[in-house]
Amino acid sequence: MIYRQLGKSPLNVSALCLGTMMFGDQTDHAEARSIVAHAREHGVNFIDTADVYSTGKSESMVGELLGANRADWILATKIGNKMSDAPNQMQYSRTWMMRECDASLARLGTDYIDIYYLHRDFNGMDLEEPLRAIDALLRAGKIRYWGVSNFRGWRIAEMVHLARAINMPPPVVCQPYYNLLNRMPEVEVLPVCAHHGIGVVPYSPIARGVLSGKYAPGAKPAEGTRAGRGDKRIMQTEFREESLVIAQTLKQHCTATGRSLAHFATAWVLANKAVSAVIAGPRTLAQWQDYFGALECVISADDEALVNSLVAPGHPSTPGYNDPVYPLIGRTTGI
Repeated sequence: MIYRQLGKSPLNVSALCLGTMMFGDQTDHAEARSIVAHAREHGVNFIDTADVYSTGKSESMVGELLGANRADWILATKIGNKMSDAPNQMQYSRTWMMRECDASLARLGTDYIDIYYLHRDFNGMDLEEPLRAIDALLRAGKIRYWGVSNFRGWRIAEMVHLARAINMPPPVVCQPYYNLLNRMPEVEVLPVCAHHGIGVVPYSPIARGVLSGKYAPGAKPAEGTRAGRGDKRIMQTEFREESLVIAQTLKQHCTATGRSLAHFATAWVLANKAVSAVIAGPRTLAQWQDYFGALECVISADDEALVNSLVAPGHPSTPGYNDPVYPLIGRTTGI
């Protein structure tokens, strides 16, 4: 296994981080056990979950499966997304963060979390309250480090400066949605992380399955696939004709050079020097095992040029596209 330093923190993490979003939902206990066992046997020491994944079931399953080997893992979880219809059980009030961190610890069966992420930003949200809550959790020993996920570059910079102002440690890691079909983080997120020594651990390097090459343009997705199930997030993001066409072009290139598209796409993300690790989120053991081929895949200058010709640096595969979950707010009018 390849290990990399997580930003300028002293943590060394495996290049593959086991993502467990499917645990407790699409992935049952027996399959999850096999995945975790395989990961540990092959040197993976980094595992990622969130309170919202299967509404706590993923955390519970992860905690049970790590068991006595808990200390061998860098364990990351997240807070911020809606956990119920009750008021205040989402976002970042100090009351909710202190309570939900305790709930995550209980589900995970541990007394500390290695990395605690703010799972997403909320437009107009004041940053001081969540940072003071994070500081309290750090001082209490309930978390060791903290990070951010799905935040824009200027907000990350603001948090670094605010942390410095209130005399608390800055974030050590950022988790963006970054792959060769969505290069928007290259504009601000990756540069600000590199500047401040923040590790980058992108999720969905194969674009929620589109960069496996299994979806043909203009065709109905197969039953049992994420798109075939009508998964909301893939339909909102990468299940677009432009992305499907690019995936098929790259699949032909990979076939001609003796590689799989999924390995190529994951290796392309890891080839960015700003990246510490990638989150590989399998549904099955076979999917998890397949990710390891990416560690042997080398991205050449010709490969890089081909990707650049298909998706311009800093841009998404569809010109003008932006994820509707994270709307742009730079223009406001009285209209």
